[in-house]
Amino acid sequence: MARSNKIVVQGARQALDQMKNETASELGIINYSSMDKGDLSSRQNGYVGGYMTKKLISYAEQQLAGGSK
Repeated sequence: MARSNKIVVQGARQALDQMKNETASELGIINYSSMDKGDLSSRQNGYVGGYMTKKLISYAEQQLAGGSK
């Protein structure tokens, strides 16, 4: 099964990378952007992606409800 991380909205890559680094920092992972992700456990990397997804869903729910951040 081929997987694609193609960004649908141009310019979103930088915002997603920033969000990834902020999320990692909130989880206590320092210098996430410059570290070798292979040095982290699958659990640690999974937490970063999982919390990013949780935040993105929260943002979308707020937008759908007509609220602001």
